[in-house]
Amino acid sequence: MTTKGEGVPETTRIRPSHDAVLPDDVTDPLLWRVAYDVAAAHRPDATGVCTSLLCVDQGAPCAPMVYARRAMRVARGGGQRPATRETPDPMASDQRRDAA
Repeated sequence: MTTKGEGVPETTRIRPSHDAVLPDDVTDPLLWRVAYDVAAAHRPDATGVCTSLLCVDQGAPCAPMVYARRAMRVARGGGQRPATRETPDPMASDQRRDAA
C-alpha cells in the first residue's frame, strides 16, 4: 500500500459524485453525494434491469435507486411531506384507546 504524508493511505478510488456538480440548492452535500453514488451504482441497463450485483434481475427502478432519489431530494430541502396529507388528529388516538 502506498502511503502519503504521515501514514495516511493514499486513496485512488474516484466516486461518480466527485465529478458531479453539486446543485446550488443542496443543504446536505454529504447526503447528496452518497445518494448520487448509490444511484450511479444502480443505473438500469438497456433492457431496464438494474446493473448492480446486489439487485440481480430486478427491474428499474430498484429499491436502492428509489431510496437514493429520495435522499437526493431530502438533501436539496425537498424532504417535506406533500401538502395534500392531513395532519393526524392527536385526539383520534385517545378516542381509539378509550373505545378499546
